[in-house]
Amino acid sequence: MQIEFGKYEGAGNDFVIIDNRERVFEPRPALVAALCDRRFGIGADGLMLLEEECGADFRMRYFNSDGPEATMCGNGGRCMALFARHAGVVGERMAFAAVDGLHRAEVLACGDDAGRIALGMTEPHGFAEAEEGYFVDTGSPHYVRFVEDVERVDVRGEGRRVRNLPAFAGTGGVNVNFVEVAGEGTLKVRTYERGVEDETLACGTGSVAAAVVASRVRFPEHRCAGARRTAECGVRRRRGAVLRCEAYGAGPQGLFGCFQTGKFLRRRRAGSENFSNIAPCAAALCPGRYFAGQQPERKEFSVFTLR
Repeated sequence: MQIEFGKYEGAGNDFVIIDNRERVFEPRPALVAALCDRRFGIGADGLMLLEEECGADFRMRYFNSDGPEATMCGNGGRCMALFARHAGVVGERMAFAAVDGLHRAEVLACGDDAGRIALGMTEPHGFAEAEEGYFVDTGSPHYVRFVEDVERVDVRGEGRRVRNLPAFAGTGGVNVNFVEVAGEGTLKVRTYERGVEDETLACGTGSVAAAVVASRVRFPEHRCAGARRTAECGVRRRRGAVLRCEAYGAGPQGLFGCFQTGKFLRRRRAGSENFSNIAPCAAALCPGRYFAGQQPERKEFSVFTLR
């Protein structure tokens, strides 16, 4: 069976997204990992499924790039909202279910290949001091540590060590955020994500975690914590948090590719013919500058301004 997919990215996090309302795709961990492989698959930080949900516009299911189903992904949630709008599933406002509860999202702007999405997050909980830093759950479990110079941190090595500490075994490990206070109300953040098992270009729930922790322990006078990232991502904190960011992906009529067992097909945008088959486990065409097998360059860090 041939299955269409979309390739979307938000703030540098990229995802394979499949409309699975007819349950045509079975997300076996080995298959998810193969599709997310950047050298031999499509290449992504994770895979998401849009499925039917009673009492909501749809359900978002998120799978880490190593295969298993995972907790909430903030950047993924915005990309999913744009995908649902492009697919004609929803209008400008929507409510969708995820593993951590109901999320409301609004499409602030929508073009064929991009959009601007505001995503409501669930209320952060579980705040506690932990391992020379802080723990908070923002839909996914996060550890936040303040450092003097975020550029000098061994994010991969130290992130992997903290991610696997026994103290976080109860949540299946933890995402690790290194945060530098760069000025009054300004943070620089780098994140090691579990499941990806590496530093990623951005992390939506990590953005919220950094803002929440900073507003509690470093800038308590700020009742609302806003965040601005190099990728133009904002976090506003009142009750819960709202993420605002650009998200990029396929247009309303054309997904960026399709795959079938043992091989990938490449397809142009809507209305154009399929390309010929390429080698098994080779890459499918992905949008814009993001091509399978090509790791996007890492931005130096994420920059937050708390207001």
